[in-house]
Amino acid sequence: MIGLIKKNKEIIMYLIFGVLTTVVNILTYAFSTRILDINEYISNIIAWVLSVLFAYVTNRKYVFDSKAESKSAKVKEMLSFYACRLVTFGIDMALMYVMIDLIKTDDMIAKVIVNFVIIVINYIFSKLIIFKNKEVRSEK
Repeated sequence: MIGLIKKNKEIIMYLIFGVLTTVVNILTYAFSTRILDINEYISNIIAWVLSVLFAYVTNRKYVFDSKAESKSAKVKEMLSFYACRLVTFGIDMALMYVMIDLIKTDDMIAKVIVNFVIIVINYIFSKLIIFKNKEVRSEK
């Protein structure tokens, strides 16, 4: 059992922090729409900004164990992370529009469904693009 956990540590950690990122996203969205009475799309932007910041810090440190050490390597990594997240944010906004405005799904149900789709896409981007060379140390 321990061997299975060690073998799949990255995926397990991604799922844990993916769930926590989703909680940050959904709670921020709910607070913005329900308490502050902010439009769904503006609330989605606010939720995205806060959850991406949380995701970057946790993914870098706990999930993919980034080895980027130099300032330039860290900046490149962060820009790559945010660029990929901007792509999935576009997907997020498009899916929210389709589900809320076209299909007439409750916005909170749409938010939860869309978050699961985005988690999968973000993992693929993180694994294949952002943190792909985690063993390679950058020059200082």
